[in-house]
Amino acid sequence: MSVDLVVIGLGYVGLPLAQEAIRAGLTVAGLDVSPRVVEGLTAGRSHVDDLSDADIAQMRAGGFTATLDASIIEQAKTVVVCVPTPLTEEGGPDLGPVESAVIAIASHLQPGQLIVLESTTYPGTTEEVVRPVLEAGGLIAGRDFHLAFSPERIDPGNPVYGMKNTPKVVGGTTPGCTDMAADFYGKFVDTVVRAAGTREAEMAKLLENTYRHINIALVNEMARFCNELDIDLWDVINCAKSKPFGFQAFYPGPGVGGHCIPIDPNYLSYRVQAKLGYPFRFVELAQEINAGMPAYVVRRIQDILNDDGRALRGSTVLLLGVTYKPDIADQRESPAKPIAALLQDKGAHVIYHDPHVTDWTVRGESVERVVDLDAVLATADVSVLLQNHKAYDIDHIGAAARSLFDTRGVATGPRVVRL
Repeated sequence: MSVDLVVIGLGYVGLPLAQEAIRAGLTVAGLDVSPRVVEGLTAGRSHVDDLSDADIAQMRAGGFTATLDASIIEQAKTVVVCVPTPLTEEGGPDLGPVESAVIAIASHLQPGQLIVLESTTYPGTTEEVVRPVLEAGGLIAGRDFHLAFSPERIDPGNPVYGMKNTPKVVGGTTPGCTDMAADFYGKFVDTVVRAAGTREAEMAKLLENTYRHINIALVNEMARFCNELDIDLWDVINCAKSKPFGFQAFYPGPGVGGHCIPIDPNYLSYRVQAKLGYPFRFVELAQEINAGMPAYVVRRIQDILNDDGRALRGSTVLLLGVTYKPDIADQRESPAKPIAALLQDKGAHVIYHDPHVTDWTVRGESVERVVDLDAVLATADVSVLLQNHKAYDIDHIGAAARSLFDTRGVATGPRVVRL
């Protein structure tokens, strides 16, 4: 029995894709290498923020199955690859998960199938890495099967934009491949945008996140010298964004996190250096600035304690919000971990509170979780707002804290210091 779609990689990208396809009436199977993920989904449990257990139950009622068996690929009309693409220790792209997925597809590739890579990568990956492996068995892309790239644009926790109403960029190895991919996504995505080819589609995702990366670095650097110049940068941004054209507001913070901003621009920097032999200086400078924010936050915490006649060593520091963005449990690349590690290195006693995270480890060691937030706010030597969850009553926290360092520019009060 055939299925309309096999999704490889059932995480923050693959599951919402499968959900929306099922809602549109497609038959969908999910393939993952993790027994824990497959067993959890089979039992009706979700492991991502954007889908609840009830959502998984609805998907299963619509025919969704999760499996570890790659032979399911043979039954698919379309196969979409949504596996992670992390960085290596050297800072280059780790295409291991993509290569493993493509090898599995090649072993089961059937004539007429549409294969789409969604995993973020450097421009040229679809043509230079994916295509040769798929064609090694004799079938030719654009003639015997269809091959395209479509960058994932999932924003975990976004209440407005999801899979259906976020425009989908598609670029194929041939115009016919682009048409096939556009027709497929058009079944459950409101707007499909055709790119000139796979490289343009791959580059589009990197441009989007490099744009954000660089502008975040700009305001992070401004935060440092505005503090020295006694200028309220938050007020500056508020004034600047009143201009109805020519300006988009970006905000400083304790660092950048998530699955895109800290990682994607490095793919582009790597590709430019490897292919052209010179650095992408904007990206490298932005990376240096953003990666340095956790250390800057720790220095500011130390200054706050010094001004109060206390040393960082031996002080209790309460971290509020340890996820990479508000109102979700996702901790990927969160700056909270390097901040906590640096504080521990300097002898501070680090504790945390987060309504979405019940267990948190730093360098493999569990960090004490605060249950009675009010009691600890009054006793901690300094509290640090790293993530502004909606569950937090910021006015109350600002009033109750013995001392509050606000890295998000939302709190007020005589004992509040802003980034």
